[in-house]
Parts: sequence; structure tokens; C-alpha cells
Amino acid sequence: MLRTQAAKKPEKERKISFYAKEATRCPVCDASFHREELFSGRVNADELTDELHRTYKPLHAYGDVYPLCYEIEVCPACFYAAFKADFMPMAIKAGSVLQDRIEYRVEEVQRIFSGLDYQGARRLIEGAASYYLAMLCYEHVGKDFSPTIKSALCAVRSAWLCNDLHRKSPNENWDYVAGLFYRKARYFYRLAIELEASGKEVYSAQRNLGPDTDKNYGHEGVVYMFSILELKYGPKEDHAARRDHLASAKIAVARMFGLGKKTKSKPGPLLDKARELYERLKTELQDDDDEE
Repeated sequence: MLRTQAAKKPEKERKISFYAKEATRCPVCDASFHREELFSGRVNADELTDELHRTYKPLHAYGDVYPLCYEIEVCPACFYAAFKADFMPMAIKAGSVLQDRIEYRVEEVQRIFSGLDYQGARRLIEGAASYYLAMLCYEHVGKDFSPTIKSALCAVRSAWLCNDLHRKSPNENWDYVAGLFYRKARYFYRLAIELEASGKEVYSAQRNLGPDTDKNYGHEGVVYMFSILELKYGPKEDHAARRDHLASAKIAVARMFGLGKKTKSKPGPLLDKARELYERLKTELQDDDDEE
């Protein structure tokens, strides 16, 4: 008698995230939901881009994983969104205006990102949209929360995730949306530096200025990010103004590595990227001179 082949055991589902046991109650609309978190050990670090964005190699067991998707807490009912540390205290300070703007938030985000579902596991589109939602919420809070630099972080991270969406769906214009967020990021980084210098909105006390989640590059990282965004995404219509902006960025970047030794606030990767950026700025300004 022939033996029947033993039935294969179904493969265990390889999850990349889990839900917190304790429910979170939204301080804006009072809805209850469970925060989604990324399991540790689900990513494999790869290159650091010229925008200080850490990329990750896909793991055979888990595929593509995007840690940035889990950094913003979003209420699935009213789309109130903020960095996790701000989620409760920010709503206490600005709860009424955040509540009044629920319909506006929903309409605005759905103009760009359709089919959002924050009840289920986050996809790239929810990750990218979460940062835009946070930007819409940080518009309404005071300087205690450093909303300008956080809006800059949200804008550049949304741009990165939109680029990831473009790589997966190249015919859906996500590269165009990424460009919009890069330009927003450039604006907010410039404004944040101006407000920091004047003392009107200080960000230097913030625990993490990113721009990504793997390392905190501090104030010098902020200066670097504004400079790279100015070079790559700054307006080009006014030739003289662009030249002035790039010249200022070149001076700021030169100061970054001109002081010498690597320190905790100036880690090696930032200095290396700053030197590369300096050369790019120098070349563009020289090319400008040659054309005149």
C-alpha cells in the first residue's frame, strides 16, 4: 500500500509589525485605536544617500521594509497625526482647532493620497500620507513643539516615501508629488534656520533632528539638509537670487568641515557628505561664472 505524502505545514506568516496591547484614545476625536509598531530585526541597512536618507536592502524573509512608515501616530478616525512624543500633549494645547479642522485634513490628504486605511497594516501610501497629515496638524501649534523643523522633517520624509512609491508604480506621478514635498522641505528648513537664529522658535533642544531615523545629525545636519535641498530643488527662475543662495550655502557647508575633527555632533558620514556637497556647490557656481 502506498503511503500518502504528508501534507505540508503552512508557512508561518512573517510579520514585520505588531499592534500595541493597550489602546490609544485620540485626544482630538476620542476614537480608540491600537498603535502599530515595527518589529526589531526586520531591516538590513544599506547606503546613505546625499540627503542623509538611510536606505535598506530587502530581506528574503520580509521583503521591502520601510521604517519611516511607522514614525507618525495617526488617528484612523479623524486623521489627527503627530510624532509619537507630541501626539497627546500637542492635542491638549491645540485640541479645539485640530478638531475644527478634521474635515479639512481628510479632504486635503485625499486630494493626493487616495484609498488610505489606517485600520490595517501600513503600506507605503499610508506612510507617505502620515507625514503630510502631520504637517497639516503642526500648522496649528505653538513654538513649544518646534513645528517648523518638524514640518521640514515631515516634508522630506514624505518625499522619500513618494520616491519609493514611484519606483513601485512609475506611471502614477509619484515623482511629481515627491518634488512638491522636496520644495516644501526646502522652505521649512530655511524658515527653521531663520527662526532658530532669531530665537523666535528654537529647535536645538529637540531630541532628534534626523533627518532620518537611524542617526541624529543635529543642527549641522539641518544646515546640510537646507543646503542640499537648495542645490537640488531651489527655484532657478531668478538667476541672481539662486547664485546668492548657493553662495551662502557653500559658506555654511565649508564651516561644517572646516573646523576639523569628527565629533559626536559631527559624525564622519556628515563630514564626508558635506565635503562632497561643497564641491558640487563650488562646481555649479564656477559653471555660472563660465556662462557669464
